[in-house]
Amino acid sequence: MALLELEHITAGYDKNIILRDFNLQVERGQFVSLLGSSGCGKTTTLRLIAGFSEPNEGRIVFDGKDITHVPLHKRNFGFVFQSYALFPHMTVFDNVAFGLKMRKVPKEEMKRRVAEMLALVDLTGFEDRYPREMSGGQRQRVALARAMVIRPDLMLFDEPLSNLDAKLRVKMRVEIRRIQQELGFTAIYVTHDQEECFAISDQVAIMNGGVIEQMDSPAHIFNSPKTEFIAHFVGFENFFDLNRRGNVLVTDSGLALRVARDLPGDRFRACIRPEDVILYPEGTEGENRLPGEVLVTTFLGRNIQYNVRTAIGEFVIKAEQEQGYSVGSRVSLELTANKIILIQPHE
Repeated sequence: MALLELEHITAGYDKNIILRDFNLQVERGQFVSLLGSSGCGKTTTLRLIAGFSEPNEGRIVFDGKDITHVPLHKRNFGFVFQSYALFPHMTVFDNVAFGLKMRKVPKEEMKRRVAEMLALVDLTGFEDRYPREMSGGQRQRVALARAMVIRPDLMLFDEPLSNLDAKLRVKMRVEIRRIQQELGFTAIYVTHDQEECFAISDQVAIMNGGVIEQMDSPAHIFNSPKTEFIAHFVGFENFFDLNRRGNVLVTDSGLALRVARDLPGDRFRACIRPEDVILYPEGTEGENRLPGEVLVTTFLGRNIQYNVRTAIGEFVIKAEQEQGYSVGSRVSLELTANKIILIQPHE
């Protein structure tokens, strides 16, 4: 049985329904991220789990118990906010100890547990400082220690790194993952940052329009998207249709293509990443070759991006600088067979 289950949840505000028949399962000890663009429902989902709001329909089950209507203060969940939400008039020690004081933990045990948490987040010696005397990364670690010191049954993260600069975000996401693996707690992490999410998660749920389009390991989502939306989301930019004729897959222009990972069915959307299309001079023979004309070239530093017109649509290609095709050049595109992903089209 999963540790946390959201079953057939419908939720929203007034007449604005955000989640529709939403389902989610989280196993004990997993780090699960909810990923998606603004308005997809990820923060609403987190608020329901935390107890900040209740669903219109459905139920939330934690460790076998229905907690749908259990108030926030009776759920032993830790919460790390985007804004840190530290008490500015309290020292680091008092901020971290706040939840323990509310639970009337004995003073000596409180000191010991706060010291353990500050050591874990590398803030030993900062006990008497105030939040205003600390950097953004240090304040975020205080917020993390405060959430974990109560020994929560579940940790909830609401875009906790979005206020940090890029370099510090990378450092802090590694720290969060290290601490989670060291302590073994179950975590749900909300973000709109794909790289951040894929770097730290066991499972990723990509949301779209109030439902989960795909939930899987980061590697599987990256390499095997199930829908066109997911493919766009993880970096596929070239899409085209394929139809089965006998044992052969052909484009709308009649070009036969070999695909390494076939699927049952007769009609597909196919996709391939820009870096997996190889450019050759016009007329070069080979498997999965498609003639085209360069429309736009864009310098990207290590690579050059080419927009190429073909009989089955415009392709975006990222190639090594050395190739150097100019606008108007006639070229031959090789669609690498083991990089083409087939997606069943929506009927």
